[in-house]
This record gives sequence, C-alpha cells and structure tokens, in this order.
Amino acid sequence: MSKTMDLGGVVVATTLAFKEDAAALAGLAVDYDKFGEHVDFLMANGCRGVGPNGSLGEYSSLTDDERRKVIQVAKEAVAGRGIVIAGVHGVGSHQARHWAEIAAEDGADGVLLLPPTVYRANEGEVIAHFEEVAKVGLPIMAYNNPFDTKVDLTPRLVARLAEIPEVVAIKEFSGDVRRVYEIRELCDIDVIAGADDVLLEMMINGAVGWFAGYPNAFPKEAVELYDLLVAGKWQEAKTLYEHLVPVFRWDSKTEFVQAIKLSMDICGNSYGGPTRPPRGPLSEEQRAQVTADTERALAAIRGR
Repeated sequence: MSKTMDLGGVVVATTLAFKEDAAALAGLAVDYDKFGEHVDFLMANGCRGVGPNGSLGEYSSLTDDERRKVIQVAKEAVAGRGIVIAGVHGVGSHQARHWAEIAAEDGADGVLLLPPTVYRANEGEVIAHFEEVAKVGLPIMAYNNPFDTKVDLTPRLVARLAEIPEVVAIKEFSGDVRRVYEIRELCDIDVIAGADDVLLEMMINGAVGWFAGYPNAFPKEAVELYDLLVAGKWQEAKTLYEHLVPVFRWDSKTEFVQAIKLSMDICGNSYGGPTRPPRGPLSEEQRAQVTADTERALAAIRGR
C-alpha cells in the first residue's frame, strides 16, 4: 500500500447522539438518525470527512453492535463526499485489529489508532501494536494522546512507526507545536493538528490537516479557517482564530465531549445532547463558561 491518503482538510471527530431509552445502557440508546443527520450536516458544510468512534464519539461506552453500526451509518451519510477514518482503539492489538477488520468490511477509508489503551506500553509493544493492525491493510493515522494513554509518541518513536507502510499520518495532540518540525525532519509522514486550540500554530509550522473536535459545532467557520491557513493568509486566519480559540480550548479539557455537545446545542444547527458514563454532566460553573465562550464566538462570527 502506498502513502496516498489525502488528509488535507477538516476531518471531524464526530460526536454521537443518544436518546432516552430505559432498556438501553445507562438509559441512553444511540440515535442513529440524528447521528446520520449530523454527518450529512458536516459534509454539506465542506468538511473533508468524519472520524467516528474516537474519544469524542464515546467509543469506549458503546456495545460492540453499536460501535460497528456507527461506522456503517457514517459511511452511508458521507455518501462518497469525503473520507471516513474509523477509530479502532483497543486495550491490545487483537482488539484493535478486530475493529480495523470490521472497519475495512464496512468501507472505512482509514483508521485512527491509539497505542494500547489502559496498559502503559513500552516502545517495542507500541510498534508491535501498530504492526499488527497494519496487517489489515487500511491506511493508519497514529494518534498521540499522552494525557489519556500515558504513552507519548515522541518524534523519534513516530519516525519508527512511519517505517510501517500503512502508517501514513500522526494526529498530534500533545500541544507541543515544536514537534511538527522535528517529526518532519525525521520521517515522511503527514502531521495532522489534533488539538483545536493550537491549530493555527500547528498549521503555520507545517501540519497538513486537522482532525478536529469543535467543528462539530462550527463546521463552516472551521473550513474557512483551514482554507485561509492553507492559502497562507495568516493575518486573516488569525483574526478568525482569535474569535474561536476561547471555545476551542474546551477541546483540550477533560470535559471536552460534554462541552462540544453543549456548544452544538447552543449553535442550534446539530444535536449534541447527553453523554454516557463515565462522562457525567457539566457543573453549573462549567456549563456557564462553555455557554459564554460559545455565545462569544457566535456573536463575533455574526458580526463580521
């Protein structure tokens, strides 16, 4: 397999809609209709694609049947307008490979892969994990999230992963914008901005795509921002970014799923709704701050 997957653009790590159902897990059933409508909304607003079954999609709170159907619904809703990058995270490579095989069967264009979750793997175990999933043959976007996994995919380790032909990109969520340069110096791999509140800095330094959270709420503005950055219109991009970055910061907080869903409900274009455990509701203080940050962004956008 050659490194040909085009990741330029805004690929949205999709939220997942739930509806009340006493018979479902935690009293919440997946609302596939609303999820499909949300994916269509994102694609209609110019996004490059969607990334279902990531942390933002609450994959770890889903049943196996739900997790599979989410990919199927996403693929159907995208309807050939872009790409679907399925989250295939697992405790071990046997689980991750299983989910990659399912994603391939259901038409995903690539997969997003964390190191082993829960267990703090060493470098050899991380490499073996990616090598096993690579046997499925889909393009892999490695995901560096040292906060959740306690495993840091350092530039040196990324370079070793890049020797696996299927590993075509790295979603960088460490927040260290200097890493873009070092990764590009060490290997030929697409660096993807993975945290919304360092997007401008990552893109200026050479990131080529955005695997995004807050564009669930602001897809049109996100695409505009990304396009300005690609065009090198730094000052115009910075002006727009400054309006959005206060709310974008919630993408890097523990309660990012709840925050983004609330912002979606405030924006009113797509349904956010509740989260399943272990994620509980925002505190009153958090809810007030997310609301203020979202309304501030909306007012600035509407006032342009």
